[in-house]
Amino acid sequence: MKRLFYRASLLFLLFLLFLNTQGNAQSLQFEVTENIVDLYVSPNGVVSIQYVIVFKNSPFGAPIDAIDIGLPTNDYALSNITAQINGAPIFRIVESPYVSPGIALELSPEQIIQPGESGTVQVWIPEIYNMLYKTNRVKDVGEAYASFQFSPNSFGKEYVIGSTNFSVTLHLPPGLKPEEPRWFTPKGWPDNPQPESGFDQNGNVFYRWKSSQANSYTQYIFGAAFPARLVDSTALVSEPVISEEAGGAICFSIILITFIGFFVLVIWGVSQAEKKRKLQYLPPKISIEGNGIKRGLTAVEAAIVMEQPLEKVLTMILFSVVRKGAAEVISRNPLKIKVLPVPENVELRSYEKDFLEAMKQEKLSTKRKMLQDLMVNLVKEVSEKMRGFSRKETIEYYQDIIRRAWEQVEAADTPEVQSDLFEKAMDWTMLDRRFEDRSREVFTNRPVIVPSWWGRYDPGFGKASTVSPKPSQVGQAPGRSSLPSLPGADFAASIVGGVQSFASSVIGDVTSFTSGITEKTNPVPKSTTSSSSGGRSGGGGSSCACACACACAGCACACAGGGR
Repeated sequence: MKRLFYRASLLFLLFLLFLNTQGNAQSLQFEVTENIVDLYVSPNGVVSIQYVIVFKNSPFGAPIDAIDIGLPTNDYALSNITAQINGAPIFRIVESPYVSPGIALELSPEQIIQPGESGTVQVWIPEIYNMLYKTNRVKDVGEAYASFQFSPNSFGKEYVIGSTNFSVTLHLPPGLKPEEPRWFTPKGWPDNPQPESGFDQNGNVFYRWKSSQANSYTQYIFGAAFPARLVDSTALVSEPVISEEAGGAICFSIILITFIGFFVLVIWGVSQAEKKRKLQYLPPKISIEGNGIKRGLTAVEAAIVMEQPLEKVLTMILFSVVRKGAAEVISRNPLKIKVLPVPENVELRSYEKDFLEAMKQEKLSTKRKMLQDLMVNLVKEVSEKMRGFSRKETIEYYQDIIRRAWEQVEAADTPEVQSDLFEKAMDWTMLDRRFEDRSREVFTNRPVIVPSWWGRYDPGFGKASTVSPKPSQVGQAPGRSSLPSLPGADFAASIVGGVQSFASSVIGDVTSFTSGITEKTNPVPKSTTSSSSGGRSGGGGSSCACACACACAGCACACAGGGR
């Protein structure tokens, strides 16, 4: 009986030893439920970074007693870094033994995140140097730009589970005009590559990427560029920093040439993209596909959905108010319009009323400002009408209307019928992106019976040298027999010239005019790639997993990864 008791006791002790061994073998495993990163670029050319990271330790994981944070460069002051967990200061902040360059936040016993518990860590890393790179003056930009690329801290894939609500915001230096900064397409980002943008509480331009589908082990890379004049020139790195192991003098020269060539291409590319973007006045939300076609839009509203050039949209409104008898063109160059009393039984749309009010203004700057406000309101109204509908299907629907309108005009067998059809379909034919060429092709070498309102549009109409009376013909529409005709080429040129005249004498620089609208309807954004990662959270060991290969691309890299 005693021997049986000893055996049972031995087995129980072995069982306890087994449990203790299993407990000691607990591996680190945790979630990062939220990671908010803010990077600030100051006028003196240094960068500061703030992290707010929410950890949720696994019930079966080891206690998190230390956290590693990778940094972009070695040029920072450890004594300036501050951190806290759940609102309590973290007093022991040291160089990380696992991440270089990087720091370790070593938690006191009462701060350790135990299995099953959560903790919110905030870190402020001020004055990081040598993160901004300079490029020479580039064609189409006209001045040197400073750029940086940055990868937020990440943790070893073997330790992190689940997804992270990730937010990365780049705050650019003060003094930027909305059209000057550029953002680089993020590398590895699982969500919309185009950032939110605007002005932060200090009035500085920011770019922000947010995703609920991100994780905390992937090395995401973000970046931006801005005119170098906005920061201290002594803070800019003019050459990539290459270690001796990278390859000696020949390798250095090759890398330097590659760097300069790459960045020239980047600046040229983003400048071209920026010019194009200034003309993109539709807000991004209208491109989020819904279902079905939005019918019932006017030709002007359809032009907004198609993102037609604004000088064409405004010319379409001009034609509309002239046809309705509410306005008369008294001079084509410069364009001057006389606003007429609105005829009875004629109803003007809100954008037509705003147009007439703008055209009443004598001061050109006031007129342009009111026309910009008109377009901002029109874009917003159309965006609201398109809510829940498919932009793609809607555009296809109105493109079919345009196609059928031209087919009817081209198929007409007499000038009278053709002119009548064209007058009725003019708004829709103007939506054709080949409107100018198509008008010339259809009407050249053909007489055109001008509509009754044409004299209010063309101040030169009625001169003997350009107008010939048209005799009545059998089958002609009533009331048209006394109307004169124009040579088709002159008629087409007059229509096309209306758009050009509006652009040159009222709008002025089309890109600048449209940019003033884009800033309000589709604000700031502008597009290429960096590196940082890191992380340790108590227990185990890991080495750096990323490669600091960004020096050739004008970026500041951080090589930090894995965990302790």
